[in-house]
Amino acid sequence: MLIKGDDPGTALLLAAAPVNKSRLVDATSVLPGLAAVAPAVLTGTAAATVVELADPVDPQTVLTRIRAVAASPGPLFLFVAGQLHIDGKQHQVHLALARTTPASLRYTALPWAWLAHELQVRAPGTTTVLVDLACDPAAWERVAQEGLALGPGVRLYGRVVAPSGRGKAVAPDYLKTYAEVWRGGARPSLAELHAYAADRAGHENARYLALDGPPLGAGPAPVQAPAGPPAQADPHPAILAAAHAGRHGEAASMAAVWESEAMRMYGPGSLEAVHWLEVRADLARLALEPARSCELWMAAAQARLARHQSTDNTDVEAAVDRAHHQWEQLRDAERARSLGPALVTLRRQVAGRRRGALEAVQRRIEQLQAVPAAGR
Repeated sequence: MLIKGDDPGTALLLAAAPVNKSRLVDATSVLPGLAAVAPAVLTGTAAATVVELADPVDPQTVLTRIRAVAASPGPLFLFVAGQLHIDGKQHQVHLALARTTPASLRYTALPWAWLAHELQVRAPGTTTVLVDLACDPAAWERVAQEGLALGPGVRLYGRVVAPSGRGKAVAPDYLKTYAEVWRGGARPSLAELHAYAADRAGHENARYLALDGPPLGAGPAPVQAPAGPPAQADPHPAILAAAHAGRHGEAASMAAVWESEAMRMYGPGSLEAVHWLEVRADLARLALEPARSCELWMAAAQARLARHQSTDNTDVEAAVDRAHHQWEQLRDAERARSLGPALVTLRRQVAGRRRGALEAVQRRIEQLQAVPAAGR
């Protein structure tokens, strides 16, 4: 199924969320399902140990448990359900615990960097982390920009979701699907299971992570995302195949992984990173998400301009033209209104070869102003 070896495996089930009004996710609801799976199935080894942490309150206690399981020689699987926040002083990602509040975040939550640090002592390819996480707005943006990688040699699969905005805690449906599949007797590869769980959990306000390392075992892996730099393999055919097959969440997740790798290898704003930003923009078009596509194409154009590419550069013009085209496809007047000013700013810089493009944007914005906003 997963990793085979002589050493027993270890699974750490960590589910945590504040027990106050800061709660974004019903994290512990995933534990009964995972705990009902045979330990050996959780780790893919002949024998395994399971450690369970339900709504822990002390980050040092959690760190001690993580350090202990990280010292085990066999395969290690961490299942993490919870919520991420950014502290206001050091701007670091934290996993909230039971007593975490916005004011006490730095003292009552687990810094994500602690987890990453403890896992780096392990041999590459022996550690797999599966996450189902809700994010506050700042953490959501951070994950979008930087991903959630845990360092070289660590496999990471999972889902992160934006705040619901409805005051209701989200359910960890992504990891619940893992438990359901395993309890039903199926043993797909992690890549296949990730794809299935992503489809089941849905893609609204969600991002999916698929950062893989060495092969996970026999069987097809249509969503496996190589962890090496883009020069090692060409991921474009697999990404496009997933998109054309309607597996848009998979395709977007794979592209995001490669974008994160390009940023790590070449730096944010590099042409390599901008390329993957443009790939994600086109994938959003294929997924019939014009607002998202427009945003990404505008971001790509802005990134190219920030590199001092000229306003009549072919790639710059193409990015702005595509953003403009996707904006025109929007039928949501409110969304179109919100994106209009940024597009006008770009069109003033990049007129493009379409005569009257700026005026066309301005005309449509005037027409949109006449459309009543929802709730008025």
